[in-house]
Amino acid sequence: MVVSSTWLGMVVGLVPLVGWLLWWWNDIWYGLIIARGNKLPPGYMGLPIIGEMFTFLWFFKFIRRPDDFINSKRNKYGDGVGMYRTHLFGKPSVIVFLPAVSKFVFRDDKSFILKWPNIELVGETSVVSVHGSAHKRLRSFVSRSINQPDALRGIAVAVQPRMISALDSWAKDHKIIAYNALKKVTFENIGMYFASFEPGPILDKLDEYFAGMVKGFRASRLNIPGSTFYHALQCRKRTMAIFKEELDKRKKNHDRSSRPINDLLDGLMNLKDDEGNYLSETEILDNIVSLLVAGYESTVIVTTWAIYFLAKYPQVLQKLRDENMPLKKSKNGELATSDEIMKLKYTSKVVEETIRMTNVVPFVLRTTTKSVEYKGYTIPKGWNMIMWVRYLHTNAENFNDPMSFNPDRWDVSMSPITYQPFGGGSRLCAGNMLARLQLGLFLHHLATGYKWELVNPDAKVRYLSHPMLEDHVEITIEKL
Repeated sequence: MVVSSTWLGMVVGLVPLVGWLLWWWNDIWYGLIIARGNKLPPGYMGLPIIGEMFTFLWFFKFIRRPDDFINSKRNKYGDGVGMYRTHLFGKPSVIVFLPAVSKFVFRDDKSFILKWPNIELVGETSVVSVHGSAHKRLRSFVSRSINQPDALRGIAVAVQPRMISALDSWAKDHKIIAYNALKKVTFENIGMYFASFEPGPILDKLDEYFAGMVKGFRASRLNIPGSTFYHALQCRKRTMAIFKEELDKRKKNHDRSSRPINDLLDGLMNLKDDEGNYLSETEILDNIVSLLVAGYESTVIVTTWAIYFLAKYPQVLQKLRDENMPLKKSKNGELATSDEIMKLKYTSKVVEETIRMTNVVPFVLRTTTKSVEYKGYTIPKGWNMIMWVRYLHTNAENFNDPMSFNPDRWDVSMSPITYQPFGGGSRLCAGNMLARLQLGLFLHHLATGYKWELVNPDAKVRYLSHPMLEDHVEITIEKL
């Protein structure tokens, strides 16, 4: 009996100790051993391996109050230096939530570099994967192909017919789910201005392969038949094969230097750098695929939210309509140009406010290439930096009444360090003007030709993997 009691006492005594060790293991390991006595930012690093993922999911998935994730830390640790240590997405990390610290990180693109998860899916020579002079060179190619005035003028002509046709079909159907309908027209437009693909079997296959690729970004790197990651890699290979076949066809039928630039594939094939060099075939294909990944889903989500916000704020819709109607009447059935759309001041404010409110990318990741000191704190080499841009856009210190959809707030220029939907520094999204143009064009045709109502005006929002209404914004729509 005495022996049994002794063992029971030991077990009972060990349980709290084991629990305490598990609770503080990450902070002990990274704080004492990895940091080697250097002072880490305030915070808590969670359980071994799991880190704070349960906490993250609690706020984002279960109670659906994502802003309280940061606010809970602010309440516990204060704003201090503007960052907290944590362990998220499988790595020790530092969450950055104040503008000054975000600016510090974005400006130092040597100490803090972009590392895509599962880089094999976007390609090792894509603009999002390379660094230094290689990134500068590729970014110049991509920007000239999709984000400069001449490129935008061509894209505006290419995308509008499908927008107009889609809206007309929506009105005939009367009731549609905006997110699903926008996925169809957006992918058709991407097929057009990426490689002049018309709706049909090729585009259907690309849509199928793209869906498989996207799933791979959220999957473990288990590359065996039957796994999600393996399937994603196969989808990428098939996507690359489709664009490779089109690339070979163009090389065979036309001299590259004499071929006019009609789409993104032409642009990437024809443009030269300052030394007169063209992109390699691998660079062209990798960047086509990475731009497809970066632009498709985000465009659909932001446009879906625009439909929702305008239905919820009829006074905004009326002001938008009043500005766009004169342009529509002046065109006499002709398409609006990119220059005309970008001169519409209130439309531009609606675009910016939609992007701010949507927060399609709630945070941006960087990785430290060396240990970095910031205001007395050490950020160890290899840690993730998580720029919590959602907090910047929803913080009342940066935007008055931030959860209200108010385009008029843009009458005053916003500080670039508090408005960062496209990232910052040398990694500013190369397609930021294209994103704005596409939304502006869609709003022009929607506001001047249609009226709509939400079927479920009180639908709840889910925040993972992207912010979206549960009903995907079901509407009834008809012509004015």
